[in-house]
Amino acid sequence: MTTTHKPAGYSTVSPYLIVNGAERTIAFLTTVFGARELRRFPDPDGTIRHAEVRVDDSVLMLTDGGPGYPPVPCHVHVYVPDVDAAYQRALAAGGESVQPPTKKDDADRRGGVRDPGGTTWWIGTKVE
Repeated sequence: MTTTHKPAGYSTVSPYLIVNGAERTIAFLTTVFGARELRRFPDPDGTIRHAEVRVDDSVLMLTDGGPGYPPVPCHVHVYVPDVDAAYQRALAAGGESVQPPTKKDDADRRGGVRDPGGTTWWIGTKVE
């Protein structure tokens, strides 16, 4: 099925992050999740007006916060093949632990890391 209302390869819903330091967030996503940058629109002052990265089958959009659009802390969940390895990459990339990977009452092993830009990433792997 083809559509004309969205770009090819984009899902219907894409998180849009307003962060403190979009450049750092892109580097974090690249290191931790293997993100691939799709596009970037910088402002003359070096901040990022708009950027898009692909993480596996999803596109994340982001921008640097500024007047009228302050950074907003948010939480994003990402499934990965190996939660423990991704969690360690996140810590090495400057993330702060929120929760070490743990198996609780659902089918996932999950951990949480807050990146330097203020986003909390819940990293999970289905284990059951």
